[in-house]
Amino acid sequence: MKIGIASDHRGYNLKTNLIPYLQKKGYEVVDYGTDSLKSVDYPDFGILLGEKVRDQEVELGIVICGSGIGISIACNKVKGVRCAKVNNIREARLARQDNNANVIALNEKMFLFEAKDILDTFLNTPYQEIERYQRRIDKISEYERKRK
Repeated sequence: MKIGIASDHRGYNLKTNLIPYLQKKGYEVVDYGTDSLKSVDYPDFGILLGEKVRDQEVELGIVICGSGIGISIACNKVKGVRCAKVNNIREARLARQDNNANVIALNEKMFLFEAKDILDTFLNTPYQEIERYQRRIDKISEYERKRK
């Protein structure tokens, strides 16, 4: 599986620790930046990652900023992206299982072991193609199509 990952400067350290972990698990990881602790704007990286997911250059995405909130909002501005800001494995499981989230947002203050557990859950949980879940996702997609 090919996974995209991006962060702002505050998420840089967590991102650089997660990349080798994911690679060791056999994932192909594409790093879309940032590449240092120098201050940058999270929308640039959240939107870029969202576009890569939308364009199917990667199957799933991971975004990280100080809180995880700002970068998830930016990422969700890209049509077709369903980015879930999660804090624990339960939320990661539900994001995939019920909402078919294709991007996960994390906060940089998370312990590395927590982030690893959350990513393992997110990446290994399949979407349950239950009619009510799909109906809800379809409503979101329909709204996106109508937006200009």
